[in-house]
Amino acid sequence: LWRLGYCARLLKTNHFRTAASNTSFPAIWMLLAQHSGRIPALFVVVKKNTFFTVPKTMEDKTNPELYLPHPEVRGMTLLNREAFKRTVVVPALKVKKEIVNSVLKSLKQSVLQRPGLKRVVEDPEDEDSRFVILDPHKIPEFSLGESEQQVLRQLNVQPEVSKYNLELTYENFKSEEILRAVLPQGQEVTSGFSRVGHIAHLNLRDHQLPYRHLIGQVIMDKNPGITCVVNKTNIIDSTYRNFEMEVLAGENNLVTKVKENNITYELDFSKVYWNPRLSTEHSRIVELLKAGDVLFDVFAGIGPFAIPAARRKCRVFANDLNPESYTWLLHNCKLNKVDTKVKAFNMDGRDFLRGPVREELSKELPLLKEGQKTAFHIVMNLPALAVEFLDAFRHLLVGEPCSPAGLPTVHCYGFSKHSNPARDIQERAEASLGTSLAGRCSTFLVRNVAPNKEMLCLSFQIPADVLYKRPCP
Repeated sequence: LWRLGYCARLLKTNHFRTAASNTSFPAIWMLLAQHSGRIPALFVVVKKNTFFTVPKTMEDKTNPELYLPHPEVRGMTLLNREAFKRTVVVPALKVKKEIVNSVLKSLKQSVLQRPGLKRVVEDPEDEDSRFVILDPHKIPEFSLGESEQQVLRQLNVQPEVSKYNLELTYENFKSEEILRAVLPQGQEVTSGFSRVGHIAHLNLRDHQLPYRHLIGQVIMDKNPGITCVVNKTNIIDSTYRNFEMEVLAGENNLVTKVKENNITYELDFSKVYWNPRLSTEHSRIVELLKAGDVLFDVFAGIGPFAIPAARRKCRVFANDLNPESYTWLLHNCKLNKVDTKVKAFNMDGRDFLRGPVREELSKELPLLKEGQKTAFHIVMNLPALAVEFLDAFRHLLVGEPCSPAGLPTVHCYGFSKHSNPARDIQERAEASLGTSLAGRCSTFLVRNVAPNKEMLCLSFQIPADVLYKRPCP
C-alpha cells in the first residue's frame, strides 16, 4: 500500500499533463511496475476489463505538430490566411453510410473530436460509403486495438485503417495555435483579453508589439461579436483613471454597451474606466444593502455600485471627478430609470466627503431612533489612492456620537504588494484614520491584479472617536 501511494504521488507530480490530456494506460502500468516491483492483481483485472485500450506506442509516436499551421507562417506580421493551409494524413475507417452512427457510438473514444473538423466525410469513389475520421493521437500506428477490432467485426466492418488526406485551413486553427505558430519560438503568446461589449481589450508585452495588428485580427476572427480590438499603450496613471489605447483591428468605435448583473450600461471605453472583472465584487457589496439604506459612492465611475443600489430602493449619492464618467453616470441612471433616486456629483473625492456626505450625515444621524434599521455605507473604489482619503473622516462631524449601530460602514479598496496584504492595507488605513482597527474591520481579497499584487476591500465602521469632534463644554 505504501508503494502504491508513492507511485500515485509520483504519477500525479511528474505525469499530470500527459495523463490529463492524453491518458496512456500502458505508460501508467510501466511506471507502477518500475517503482513497485510488480503490478498488483487488482490493477491487472481493471486493465483487462477496460473497454478502450490505447496502443503502447501512443506517447512515443504521437506527432505534436500534426495540428499546427504551416511552419512558413513563423514571423508573419501581416495576416495572410491562405498561408495557413496544410494537408495532414490521418487514420480513417471506410464504412457503409447506414451504419455510420453505430460506428461513431462504438468508437467514440477513437473518433476525431476536434471542433470545426468533420468526423464523417464522403467517399469520392463510392457514394454508398463514408469515411469515419479517427483521432491520429489515439491511432498513431494506423491500426486499431483488439477491443476496437472486435466491436467493428460485430458491426460487419473491416477493421482496416486507411490513410486520409485531411486539409486544414486558417478556420480550423484556434487563436492560440495561430499565434504560437507566428510568434518567435519560446516567446509568450497572448490569446486572453477583456471583453467590453464589442471591444476586445489586450495588454500586449513589448516583444508582441511587432505582431500587434495580426494578433488583433486573429482575436477578432476567432471571437464572434468582437468588432474592435484595442491595446493599452500606458498604465492608468491619469487623474481620471483612463488610459490611451491603440486600435489594432476592426472599426474605430469605442462607444459600447455592456450588461452586468442584469443591468445595462453604456460608455466610451476610451474616456472612462470599466473593468469587467469586478462584476462579482459589485454584486457582493450591493447584496449588503437593504431598501431604505443610504449609499455614498465616492468614486462612482459610470455607476456599477450606484445604479444597482438605487434599484434596491436605496438612497444614493454618487460622485466622480472625471467629467466624462459623470456624464455617462447621468446617462446610465436615465437608461435604467433610477435618475430620480441618484444624486450625482462631479467633485474631488475629498470635497465630496467634506461637502454632501458631511451634510447628509449631519442631518440624518441625529434623527436615528433606537432600533432604527437604516444603514449608511460609503464605497471608495479607487484602489491606487482611496486609503489616502480616509483622513477626511477625522472629525467630519461635530456633536455627540450617534448610537454605534448608526455609524457609517466604509468599504475601501486598495492594492498591496506586501507578503501579508490584509495586514498591510489595515495598517495603512489605521495610519490615515489615526486609530486602531484591530477587531473592528474585515478584509476581502477581490482579485489578483498582477504577480505579487492583490486588490483588497477593507470594510469597517468608522469609530465614533474618529468621526465626531465633540464641542467644548
